[in-house]
Amino acid sequence: MTMLPDHASNVRAHALAHATFIISGTAVEPDFWTEYFGVQPDSTITQGKPYLYPSGKFSRHPGKLGFWAIESAKAVRSDRLEPHLRYLTGILKLPRDDLRDRIGQDGVKMSLWCYWYNETGDRVPDVPDDLREMMESLGGVIEIDEYR
Repeated sequence: MTMLPDHASNVRAHALAHATFIISGTAVEPDFWTEYFGVQPDSTITQGKPYLYPSGKFSRHPGKLGFWAIESAKAVRSDRLEPHLRYLTGILKLPRDDLRDRIGQDGVKMSLWCYWYNETGDRVPDVPDDLREMMESLGGVIEIDEYR
């Protein structure tokens, strides 16, 4: 018997693409970034404090860095990257005039991490030039993590 996802439920077949916007660094205070962006993150770590794993368990060791992240996977259903990236830049209201200055402080880093599943090797990640230019102008990077 073959099991297929029930389209009426939240069960989803394996996604071929999704993205995560990340702010990280020793000076990152998650509460500041939550207030700044006005959205609840999917994941946070406060440096020096135990943190919650996605499994729901707490870490045994304190976080080495501060970390604030929001993901597209639950909100966007597309095997292309562009809709995921547009969702994140929209919900975060990017670009923001003061963001580059905030990112440049105390070694804070900003990235758009992209998951890209490419089993056949014939898919090309669709990251629009305007988003690449925006991230670069804000002092951030786009990272594509490709899996085969």
